[in-house]
Amino acid sequence: MKEKLLEILKDLRAEVEFEKETKLIDDGILDSFDIVTLVAELNAEFDIEINVMDLEPDNFNTVNAMLELIEKLQEEG
Repeated sequence: MKEKLLEILKDLRAEVEFEKETKLIDDGILDSFDIVTLVAELNAEFDIEINVMDLEPDNFNTVNAMLELIEKLQEEG
């Protein structure tokens, strides 16, 4: 799952070393357009539905936070 997430992120922003970043949102590395695109990709790839309540910076600041969100939504699904 992590490899697929990293692949999606690299397609979005190839220049970013996602595994090293800890503030993707807080530092403005990912902007609102990136998040919209990312949410659509994650929803399709992992068969989840990220809703407005999940759109918090803490859920998208790191790769691990995104993985936790995906796993939580898959369990709820």
